[in-house]
Amino acid sequence: MNELLGSVWHGMIFDENDHSYFVQKNGITFLLDKEEGQQEVGNMVEGFGYQNQKQQNCFTTKIPLIRKDHKDFAEVIASRKDLGVFVDIGLTDKEIVVSLDELPELRQLWPKKGDKLLVSLKTDEKARVWATLADEVDFLAMSKPATKEEMHNKNVEGTVYRLKLVGTYFISDEGYLGFIHPSERFEEPRLGQHISGRVIGVRPDGILNISLKPRAHEVISSDAQMILTFLERSEEGKIPFSDKSTPDAIKETFAISKGQFKRALGSLMKAKLINQEDGWTILVENKEI
Repeated sequence: MNELLGSVWHGMIFDENDHSYFVQKNGITFLLDKEEGQQEVGNMVEGFGYQNQKQQNCFTTKIPLIRKDHKDFAEVIASRKDLGVFVDIGLTDKEIVVSLDELPELRQLWPKKGDKLLVSLKTDEKARVWATLADEVDFLAMSKPATKEEMHNKNVEGTVYRLKLVGTYFISDEGYLGFIHPSERFEEPRLGQHISGRVIGVRPDGILNISLKPRAHEVISSDAQMILTFLERSEEGKIPFSDKSTPDAIKETFAISKGQFKRALGSLMKAKLINQEDGWTILVENKEI
C-alpha cells in the first residue's frame, strides 16, 4: 500500500458507478472521479495515488508536481500546533502536513499562510502521507553561483529555507543562495517567508551575504535627504556650507534652522555619506553602503 501513496503508477479500470471509476493496483482499489474525463472499463490509466480527507483511496490523472522524489514549492494553507503546517500540493480534496518535527522549535518562526516550502512526499509505517522539507543538497542542486560584479549591493527577493543559530539561509527568486547573519536583521524571519534584502557581499563559492537592514541613506531624515539632493545636484559634489555656517545663511538656502541642519549633517556623517572640509560639505563618491 505504501508504495502506491504519493506516487505515480498505472492501474486498470475494472468497474464504475455514477460518480467514479474503480482503479485497481496490486489488489487495492482506488476511486477516480469521473469529472476528470471519460474512461473505459478495462483500460490502463496513469495517475497519482493518495488518500483524501475521508481516508478514501483516491486516484487522479492530474498528477501533482510534488510527490515522492519530486520536489517543488508548496504554499502553506494552515497550521496546527499539535501537528504541523498544511501545504497545498494541488489536490482538490487533500492538504498534506509538514510535521512539527521538521519545523522550528519556536512557534513564531513556523511558516504562516501564504508562505512557501520546498517539499517532496513520504509515507510512514501507518500509510500516512507527509510532506517533507528539502535538504541543503536540494537547494545547492537547484541554485546557481553569483558573481560580485553582477550582484554587489543589488536588491534581492526570495524565500527563507533554513533557520540556524548562525543565521538565516535564503534562496532568491533568481536561484542564488544567500546567508543572513543575525547582525544584518532586526528580527529573525520565518521559515518559508518571502523577504526582501540587499547584497552586501559575495562569497568565493558564489553564495550571497544578505542584509535585511536598509541602506543608510534610506533611513535618514527628510532634512538630510534634502541636503543630499543639494550635493548631488552641485557641479562638484560639494556645497559651501558646514556646521559652522550662520543660521541666516542656512535658513535662506535650506529653509531649516541651524539646529536641524547640524543634526542632518551629523546623521549623514555617521552614515559616511559626507565629509566636511574648510567650510565645505562634500559628498562621498560611493554612498551605497
